[in-house]
Amino acid sequence: MKRVVVTGLGCISPLGNSVDAMWNGLLNGKCAIDYIKKINAERLTVKVAAEVLDFKPEDFNIDKAMIRHNDVYALYALAAATQAMQDSGLEVGNHVDSTRFGCAIGSGIGGIQTFCREHASLMENGPRRVSPLFIPEMIANIASGNTAIVFHAEGPNLPVVTACATGTHSIGEAYRMIREGRADAMITGGTEAAITEISIAGFANSKALSTSDDPMAASLPFDARRKGFVMGEGAGIMILEDYELAKKRGAHIYAEVCGYGNTCDANHYTAPRADAKCATNAIRLALEEAGYKSGERIYINAHGTGTPLNDKTETLAIKQALGETDARKAVISSTKSMMGHMLGATGAIEMVICAKTLQTAKVAPTIHLDQPDPECDLDYTPHTARDFDADLTISNSFGFGGQNACVALRKI
Repeated sequence: MKRVVVTGLGCISPLGNSVDAMWNGLLNGKCAIDYIKKINAERLTVKVAAEVLDFKPEDFNIDKAMIRHNDVYALYALAAATQAMQDSGLEVGNHVDSTRFGCAIGSGIGGIQTFCREHASLMENGPRRVSPLFIPEMIANIASGNTAIVFHAEGPNLPVVTACATGTHSIGEAYRMIREGRADAMITGGTEAAITEISIAGFANSKALSTSDDPMAASLPFDARRKGFVMGEGAGIMILEDYELAKKRGAHIYAEVCGYGNTCDANHYTAPRADAKCATNAIRLALEEAGYKSGERIYINAHGTGTPLNDKTETLAIKQALGETDARKAVISSTKSMMGHMLGATGAIEMVICAKTLQTAKVAPTIHLDQPDPECDLDYTPHTARDFDADLTISNSFGFGGQNACVALRKI
């Protein structure tokens, strides 16, 4: 089995359209949740979201035809992939053969903005006015496909769709591709742009979203006042490489990908299992593959959605996976407290955060954690960032359908 390392990072986020902007915002406890600006929220019960602002795809050297012919979710992915490729310095043909270079970029929902636009056109003007590009702009694999086109990635292409676990599963599957020798390098992550009236109405009517009118009291992971998540959007991308390839070309290495767990609750289409059995197993699988030893300094980027069921169930899963003593020593945070829940992109952006945590020895906080839930009694890094030199980081993601994912990173 080959060793796999992270050599490039990129992101489009509510806190800024670069990794540095996002990371600085997180360390400063900046909240990107605000009143919805991009759509008319007058009819909605939900008034706040974490939107990507000031995004200009042309700033990332994206071809004008690509800009015209892609949904926003795919443009976020292309922009983040451009950043990650530049960061890595990886050159196709020079460092890696195009047939050994792949993509695994997922989306939980895909091009729903295109869907809404073209459905409106159908209703108003009839079938002949539906765009011939409706299908390729809408489908959930096109971000991965078009990224492969731009960067000449002719190897494995595997867009994952596992709801809120999509980004983490994508990185985990890309890791396996390289580890098993099926590819030498992968562009991988997740992307989402689903802040639309119908998306918000659907999540709100299923009682998943916070209905707080106060942006500073809407996303409350692990707090007793939490009542639902806040929708966000963006994209997170990593460049993964065979360690020997990265070492040979003198690449900067952020971390080693060293463990991956993938399980299913097989229990309910939206609610997590109360016993946290399968989420626990996903964490255990990742830790076992990573060679985790009791007493190691571990940072956990929690799924931490701020929904009543998720946060207490995840707390239980962490305790069961690490054991009570080690769970209480772990440093944990939910960055969704600042950027909301980016659905299919969230796990990927949180993996970028894990890589930055290892690089900088700093942990981003869980802001607004003023009234801790007694059932959520671990160290969630309340309010302010802290210094913490972790040996290992893991990121948890749990999605509708009972999808559980956990990926581990180590210092190298």
